[in-house]
Amino acid sequence: MQQVKIFKSLESDISAMEAEVNAWIRQSGAKVLAITGNIAPQSQPADDKKGGHLQSRFPPSDVVVIVLYETS
Repeated sequence: MQQVKIFKSLESDISAMEAEVNAWIRQSGAKVLAITGNIAPQSQPADDKKGGHLQSRFPPSDVVVIVLYETS
């Protein structure tokens, strides 16, 4: 049966996310069929749209990785 596993993180934590995905693949023994991903900017907080610190205007982007795998 095919199933999906979704991982979500921030672009500032990509190496931790990579380690998490690889660890899950090893521990689960899943037969991976495909891995896809996407990166998208986070929405700017409503209370920060009129200015503020430069860092708060450019928050880290969201990263999503979707693993399609097969179980027996």
